[in-house]
Amino acid sequence: MIAPQGRGIAGPDDHTDTFRILHVSTGNVCRSPITERLTLHALTHRLGDPMAGGLVVESAGTWGHEGAPMEAHAATVLADLGADPHGFIGRELLDEHVIRADLVLTATRDHRAQVISMGHSAGLRTFTLKEFTRLVRAIDPATLPDPEQAGGVVERARALVQAAAALRGWLLAPNAEADEVHDPYGAPITFFRSIGEEINLALDPVVTALTGVPARA
Repeated sequence: MIAPQGRGIAGPDDHTDTFRILHVSTGNVCRSPITERLTLHALTHRLGDPMAGGLVVESAGTWGHEGAPMEAHAATVLADLGADPHGFIGRELLDEHVIRADLVLTATRDHRAQVISMGHSAGLRTFTLKEFTRLVRAIDPATLPDPEQAGGVVERARALVQAAAALRGWLLAPNAEADEVHDPYGAPITFFRSIGEEINLALDPVVTALTGVPARA
């Protein structure tokens, strides 16, 4: 793992061979843990070892429950979807997490605004998950670097973020709710399952675009 960089650094180091994805929600016990572990599951399914390809997946909460375990229903949903919920520890979103992230995906527009308000040139690499999915669907994969060539998946991922940022002002959400993943905290397991499926569906085109590898049947 890369050591945290100091406060005041403008953004991630474009010259490293690592690409960090940071998922952000409120408490870091429901939505962002689900998204983090589903991302890892999908990347592993495609790449075998995401770290070998230079991808690191993390999460944090704007009001994160530091040191807390994942919510029990969230863990159940992850297991049902084939992902590993074990060993998760919640944490509060800090400047260093934003500084070193190459892509920040948030649950809601409010989370996105909070991340961007922290500075560190985060605006061009911070999206809600569903917003990023919508933008990624509009990007021609042929315009992205080949993950088998020099730079591999990391260069492809950086190019994808730049392309999505360029499209943001042109491809708007159909309504205010389209870019939101609602908080299931305190809800019954049925609602958690619907949120898990919603996140999983949103992640699939993102992971495919990042890696250049479609989901296996």
